[in-house]
Amino acid sequence: MASPFRIASLPGDGVGPEVMDATLAVLDAVAPLAGFVYEATSFSVGAGEYLRSGDPLPPGTFAAIQEYDAILLGAMGLPSVRWPNGVEMTPQIDLREKLDLYCGLRPIYLYHADDTPLKGYEAGGIDLLLVRESTEGLFSGRGEVRDPDADVVEDRMRITRRGADRIVRAAFRAAMKRRKHVTLVDKANVLPSMAFLRQVFDQVAAEFPDVATDRVYVDAAALYLVRRPESFDVMVTENMFGDILSDQCAALIGGMGMAPSADIGDRFAVFQPSHGSAPDIAGQGIANPVATVLSAAEMLDWFDTAASRAGASCIRAAVRKVFQDPGARTRDMGGKLSTQQMGAAIIAALAA
Repeated sequence: MASPFRIASLPGDGVGPEVMDATLAVLDAVAPLAGFVYEATSFSVGAGEYLRSGDPLPPGTFAAIQEYDAILLGAMGLPSVRWPNGVEMTPQIDLREKLDLYCGLRPIYLYHADDTPLKGYEAGGIDLLLVRESTEGLFSGRGEVRDPDADVVEDRMRITRRGADRIVRAAFRAAMKRRKHVTLVDKANVLPSMAFLRQVFDQVAAEFPDVATDRVYVDAAALYLVRRPESFDVMVTENMFGDILSDQCAALIGGMGMAPSADIGDRFAVFQPSHGSAPDIAGQGIANPVATVLSAAEMLDWFDTAASRAGASCIRAAVRKVFQDPGARTRDMGGKLSTQQMGAAIIAALAA
């Protein structure tokens, strides 16, 4: 028998433990069906850990999780727990930077026509992949200490040739497995850093003659996502732009509870829902676990064995089957299912 996949589970804060429990239950169910074995070990990371130990990402924990095959994360951060400079604690971003997880993948797929605010879109009518650079861009200065008495505070946009080249190449490689179309989202008409990103994009694009390309300013991209989302296959963009547009994309398919994500580097990878910790509903058992479940499917694809890929396909097929019933929704999508009930529905669909 093949060695088990070793997964570091970071449930985190707010609704994180609830969606993680539902997701691990789905993994328990799909593993024997697809023929893989996994082991999950839980670690405490996040705002709650900071309140307990004084560090949201303890060095010992950070060292330990690097020994695992992948990291599965629930949600992290609480609005009331902040650093002295006023910003929230975001160990999930620390992980991206410390582990060099430069490639942020945000798959967006519409499972049912009733779940989009747009008219005329059936299941599968919105199907795109947002590729977000996750280690530089406008996030680069987030760790700088702010003078509380300052009259001016500046952030910087940092685009390196290495960072731009590798994220653009990741987007083109993803497009080769999809519909062979990549859209660069930038602000090259105003910002020199974005003009540089476009220059690198054009250089890499020349190496992929089979892939069609577009270049769209970020404000226009926001408009086109509402007017004609079907025109996008793979979108690639800077860190902050990707952060904003990924939420807009999620709104097109039912909300943040439907939006999985993966942050991948050359050695490590973290998989998590795109949503936050939602402390206002934590402990009520009503959070939507689908984004986390689909993030686990992304993880299985990343493991890249026949059994794990089969498991990922089984999970997506089960979610597709559940969402064929317009009434099978959690409260964020207008339904009445609890977190546990949605997880159970997906498990039942796996076995059907």
